[in-house]
Amino acid sequence: MGLEERSASIINTTFVRPAAFYINGFTNIPHAQYYYVFLCFVYIMTVVGNGFLMSVIYLVKTLHSAKYMIVFSLALTDLCGSTALIPKVLDTFLFDRRYIVYEACLSYMFFVWFFAFIQSWTLVTMAYDRFVAICFPLRYHSIVTKPAVAVMLLLTWAAVLSLVACMAGLLDRLSFCGSLVIQSFYCDHGPIYRLGCNDFSANYNIAYVALITIVFVPLTLISLTYVCIAVALSSIASGAERLKALKTCTSHLILVAIFFLPFMATNLAVMTSYLHPNTRIINSTLTHSVPALLNPIIYSLKTEEVMKSIKKLWKNIRPNIII
Repeated sequence: MGLEERSASIINTTFVRPAAFYINGFTNIPHAQYYYVFLCFVYIMTVVGNGFLMSVIYLVKTLHSAKYMIVFSLALTDLCGSTALIPKVLDTFLFDRRYIVYEACLSYMFFVWFFAFIQSWTLVTMAYDRFVAICFPLRYHSIVTKPAVAVMLLLTWAAVLSLVACMAGLLDRLSFCGSLVIQSFYCDHGPIYRLGCNDFSANYNIAYVALITIVFVPLTLISLTYVCIAVALSSIASGAERLKALKTCTSHLILVAIFFLPFMATNLAVMTSYLHPNTRIINSTLTHSVPALLNPIIYSLKTEEVMKSIKKLWKNIRPNIII
């Protein structure tokens, strides 16, 4: 065996595990700490909003239905996703603790991506609920049952768990013998695998699979359900009935728009052209944090059942407060 072949063999069989990574964050932006304070405010309101929505669903028995199991799951996912990301971002940059242990970094990446995937596929489950409600109204309660929704949600969590575990596992096979500076605001998958010294083609491929799985497949399925809904609504003679049916979809459509459009725009920009790291950080933080903040507000204000339930709870609680 020649010297070059022997060197290649050593590189392929030896994995360099760094003790820690350095998260770079913003570069050359004055007063960046104010942006992190803004994120702190977003996180507090996210916890309050999603906690409130989950409490309403839990306390009001009329909301103990299959549809609101999905809404509860989305609120829980938003809460967990924000908790996985924002507190660590604040700790990293407000308190200047930018070094993160290797194992902790992979765990950080795992949970942020896991809950982002779950949020995406929960929106698909919501689209399925609206599809059955409008296209098969007489069979809705026999198709969309609590056990059926529970199975769908559990299968989603299991499938996403497998995919994100694969992403983390492939990162663990990389050797990091060069720079350990992550050009992002958290332990993001792309910036980490690009630091690898050995072949990271598998990581590159699974990044594309992840993008397709989190954005394009869910968005395609949601679009197909709304095409079917549009066809079903076109057969309804009364304009008032069409409008009433369409109103039940407005909350979901707004949630889909605020989640998918920024996510898709940021990732496509990164993959097709140069995006300044500071621009990517701002876009990514807002993409990960703002939908979780807005989701409970939109569902509370735009859903008549939830508004009635909130008023009912307030009437029951108010006399006790006055006393």
